[in-house]
Amino acid sequence: MKCLPNILSSLRMVGAVALLPCDVSSSTFWVLYIVCGISDMADGWLARKLKCVTKTGALLDSLADICFVACCAWQILPILELPQWLWLWAGVIVAMKVVNQLSALVMYGRCCFPHTLANKVTGFLLFIAVPMTFWSIAPISTAAIVATFAAIQEGHFIRRNAPLQTGRWLPPEGQ
Repeated sequence: MKCLPNILSSLRMVGAVALLPCDVSSSTFWVLYIVCGISDMADGWLARKLKCVTKTGALLDSLADICFVACCAWQILPILELPQWLWLWAGVIVAMKVVNQLSALVMYGRCCFPHTLANKVTGFLLFIAVPMTFWSIAPISTAAIVATFAAIQEGHFIRRNAPLQTGRWLPPEGQ
């Protein structure tokens, strides 16, 4: 049972890759999308409930999130008709996240993925906003506002040395 959260994270990566050959308009795509999204919410909750929260599990969760987002973006972004200002805003958020990781690499010699409340809310909002974006840009705009705050907060935490003080966000040496 203690391995279940890590198994869910690993299965999310498999499910994310399985999205790639699917047509976005197919029910298979959306069933996989929902299963991956639910597994994202379930793995952390289970880890806390089973008292098996680990740095390795947090890192695996972050890698599964990146894989899920990348595969969804690969499939969905080419068919979305969003205004240019929203594409630019998304680019700024991505740039901020990249700068955050580069800062962590320079400061600590490794990447740092803070599991902040703002990052969790951003993930949830993006999860529900993506399907809604086919009808309106309001949900994705709301998610972009929260994502901007989350990226700024993440950068602040990384640069103020909080990850090393708490020890929660960095993998142990040698992993």
